[in-house]
Amino acid sequence: MKKGIGNMTRVEVLFLGTTASIPTPKRNHPAIYFRYVGKHEYCMLFDCGEGTQRQIFLAKENFMKLNEIFITHWHADHYAGLLGLIETMSLEKRTSPLHVFAPEATRFLNTLLSVGYGIRKFQVVAHNVPFKGKEATKILEKEEYEIFSIPVKHGIPAVAYCFKEKDRVKIDKAKAKALGLPSQSVLYKKLKKEGRVEYKGRLVKLEDVSYIEAGKKVVYSGDTEACDNLIKLATNADLLILDCTYFEDIKERNHLNVYEAIEIASQANVKKLVLTHISRRYQDEREIERVARELAKNFDFDVIIAKDFMRIELK
Repeated sequence: MKKGIGNMTRVEVLFLGTTASIPTPKRNHPAIYFRYVGKHEYCMLFDCGEGTQRQIFLAKENFMKLNEIFITHWHADHYAGLLGLIETMSLEKRTSPLHVFAPEATRFLNTLLSVGYGIRKFQVVAHNVPFKGKEATKILEKEEYEIFSIPVKHGIPAVAYCFKEKDRVKIDKAKAKALGLPSQSVLYKKLKKEGRVEYKGRLVKLEDVSYIEAGKKVVYSGDTEACDNLIKLATNADLLILDCTYFEDIKERNHLNVYEAIEIASQANVKKLVLTHISRRYQDEREIERVARELAKNFDFDVIIAKDFMRIELK
């Protein structure tokens, strides 16, 4: 890896729930607490199964930092924690808007929020996410990253999500030194902004001393069968998080088994694969780890079985 001049960024992925439709004593319903640290810190949630707010408490994270929640589909194990989480935010005197992205978001979120007599002093904004077609859609853009969605195959409207950090221009220390530039200087900020700078009578162009560092990419499938859209979205991901309900060669509609998940990761050329949404039928974690690693041993990516409160960090 090239050594450059520039601020380090990181992605933190915390698995709050990793079971399938029915929870177990060890596994809660699906939810992922996602943190991006760059110029600023951004926290978001992918899916929000029953009990998610309690999992956040146990993980010693702050649910009030969440600004966006991304729901993959409207099966209860993926959204039933929303109402309680929003009510608690209100009790904690939240005032800033909360943005909820999902297929048919306005239809289901408005219905959910109409239940009971809760009083909210903040706005919950529904964002409808496309659930038909074969192309990825940019649904959110920030200064340092973008969020994309793509329809997947689950029998009901459902999507996968992609977090993509924007590519960053980095200063190559070796090239800068060869041109006589100092190792640390405010002139690099000007160079990145203006594309050129004059130093001791020499005109230095940005392309003379820089390289492009590809942004980090994380993809989360939610529930899905194998489909081309998922491979398209996951291509070259640093981290791919897949529904892997079954660790046997079960061809059941709407979900992936471990064989299909490994194949998708291989076709998409990912660096790391995490298998989650695991059926309660699998109580022996060592056995499903053995099966996954045996299947993946001939591929050039890591395979991890998700567990509640597991953290993965990308730098």
